[in-house]
Amino acid sequence: MRQFIILIFLLALPLGLIAQVLKGKIYDSKTTLENIKVFNDTQNSVTVTNKNGDFTINAAVNDTILFESLFYHPKAVVLNKSHFEGTVVFELKEILTELDEVEIMAAPEELVFVEETYNLELKNMIQEDIKNHPEKYKPAGATYGPDIFAIIGLVANLLKKKDKYIAPTYQPITYTQMDSLFSKSSFFNTQLLTDNLKIPKDKKYLFFDFCEAKQMSSKLLKEENKMQFLEELVVSSQLFLILLEEYGDKSVKKNKD
Repeated sequence: MRQFIILIFLLALPLGLIAQVLKGKIYDSKTTLENIKVFNDTQNSVTVTNKNGDFTINAAVNDTILFESLFYHPKAVVLNKSHFEGTVVFELKEILTELDEVEIMAAPEELVFVEETYNLELKNMIQEDIKNHPEKYKPAGATYGPDIFAIIGLVANLLKKKDKYIAPTYQPITYTQMDSLFSKSSFFNTQLLTDNLKIPKDKKYLFFDFCEAKQMSSKLLKEENKMQFLEELVVSSQLFLILLEEYGDKSVKKNKD
């Protein structure tokens, strides 16, 4: 009798209050997407997609599901009954040339990091330093344009001063570690460098030099810090591209002349 009463009670509940499992698959315009964060904002739970773009998460009708990733526009979906009738396909739109509009949240009690503003301030800082100390940006005895390797070292020093650099407890990431990571990792690979970070293929190793000069902590190489490391690479790539735009083409042209 008690079981019958419980059954009647469950049948009388609104469908939205009965726990269910949402099964989904996430694509962009080309392929399935791995490591996309899927939040149930209503029930305060989270999961990520696997290598095939699949995910499952507890949900109910009228729950709000959020999809978030660094390289894709966020998406919010309010669930209805049809979302529980099988595997649901969701499409995310890639952020192409809009990386400079991404706001990266800093650690607690710190200000929001606005990458566009940071890049502008850095660009002005570099230009002011070149104006005041032009001799530092040309190797001894050189008659051609600025030495890009020397510039990378100088900018790294400027960054340390600006950010009030604190020596890391972990050793800095080296050029060799960067090269090894992008040769072996399925996530940190050449496609991520060229398609997402916009690093030219022929400047890949120069970018590794730049990352070594920034002395990022090797703690970021731990699997649990993968997304934080990705955010660091996004910022570093933007700064690196500013340098290439300002000095790279000029140096190549003058060297040819």
